[in-house]
Amino acid sequence: MGNAESSSLHRFQAKFIPEEQAILDDVFDAMTGSGASDDQKGRKAAKKQVTLDLLRAYTKGTLQESMMVRLYDGMRSMDTAGKSLSWTQNVSKEQFVMFVAYVLQGTAEERSLVVRSMVSSDDSGPVRESQLREFAEELIVSTVQLLESEQLLRGWNLERMGDGAIGAKQLATHLVSQLKPQGEGLQVGALASADYGRAELEDWVYRVPHVSTFLRLVVTMGLRMSKPQAPTELFNVNKQVLPLCKVERWGELLSVLEPPSIIYLNSNLPAELQGRWQLLFSSRAHGESFSRLSGQIVQKGPSLLIIKDSDGHIFGGFASQSWDVKPQFQGDSKCFLFTLSPQLGMYTCTSYNNHYMYLNHGQQTMPNGLGMGGQHNYFGLWIDSDYGTGHSKAKPRCTTYNSPQLSGKENFAIDVLEVWAVGASPKKMNVSKRSLALRHNCAVKRIYCYESHLARLEHRNKSRRTFSLSRHSIGSWLICTSNPFTLYTPYPLIPQPNNN
Repeated sequence: MGNAESSSLHRFQAKFIPEEQAILDDVFDAMTGSGASDDQKGRKAAKKQVTLDLLRAYTKGTLQESMMVRLYDGMRSMDTAGKSLSWTQNVSKEQFVMFVAYVLQGTAEERSLVVRSMVSSDDSGPVRESQLREFAEELIVSTVQLLESEQLLRGWNLERMGDGAIGAKQLATHLVSQLKPQGEGLQVGALASADYGRAELEDWVYRVPHVSTFLRLVVTMGLRMSKPQAPTELFNVNKQVLPLCKVERWGELLSVLEPPSIIYLNSNLPAELQGRWQLLFSSRAHGESFSRLSGQIVQKGPSLLIIKDSDGHIFGGFASQSWDVKPQFQGDSKCFLFTLSPQLGMYTCTSYNNHYMYLNHGQQTMPNGLGMGGQHNYFGLWIDSDYGTGHSKAKPRCTTYNSPQLSGKENFAIDVLEVWAVGASPKKMNVSKRSLALRHNCAVKRIYCYESHLARLEHRNKSRRTFSLSRHSIGSWLICTSNPFTLYTPYPLIPQPNNN
């Protein structure tokens, strides 16, 4: 028996490099309460086991009781001999190493075995959807709590954010909805009594990477085997599920976001944009003004627009390119619309049209406001330039994003509006300051040419007038601005057609 245990221990230890093996040895010794004196006893130390009380004492202040028990069940369910034996009473070192190997380096099948044992201590049959949802919710809550306790929130201030418990419940519901009994996805709130066996769980773990990500963080951080400067990548927690947050003054902000919704949105962004979020606009901090909104978001790179309406629905869109004030559609197929409350949803491009993004202001013949998807006056998401109101029209679906109505009512009132820049700031992107300066100089020269030409034609007009010069009227030349460029000159500039 001893030789069999030793063989299985070496087999699973071989999955880790020496530095990682040393970390596992230290953690197991700490859990069992054994130290250097026990190590000198050789075989006796190797037979040390982790009891529930020992694990409870080791994780005190780190994990909640329910998650601690789930980890304990996961470890003692490990069948080191491969004989499908019943769960052991306590956890041996072989089981501990095997458990960590499955969680950190295992296949989808191996990780699904861990999930199955942590979801229910009854290993005789399938698990229910309600059990999986409860497990997923606890996993998400534990992840956020561990990030907070280890000061790894990366600039996010939980006291100035939304209700994380509600966010965890919504994300858990969304993750479990990805289960596919008989090849079909669950509808949210439906099939709550459905049963799932090993095949369904393996498919779920394989297709929904959040499950493995949260499990890895809870195991490595909850059992204190991860360190910010760990000697190996396997136990290094520098790579977090939360992006770096940049907010100038948290005291002026009360965000509608919470960590679970941030994790959800961030995971759906292009990989190169997932590292950093910066607040560009908040109606609570910057005021309720469309011109202020435009001024804060134009030429700031890709961004997330997030709206909470007066009915409590939270939704928005991802703009894959910088916003630009012009009467044409912009953006590309990387854009998408989404909902965060009352449930999570992601709606990507259909290729039906290219009406991804629209931002216009100060025009009489074109819609003035910010829109995404659909068409003029029938947008999938629209904010009117008068500010305070908008619409989400989708009967039956938005043509651009195949999204349903995002808001509580088709015509909604804005309660809170936020815009977050994602990815590197524009100054760090591939835009040289020299090229911007050249564009600016060319723009100025063209203005002078227009002035000189029109001055000769209308020299008789000597009165001082104010003229609004839009980007469209002189071509795509100008420095980025949220409002039409206003120039004081004694001469009329480019005549605008009068359609009245």
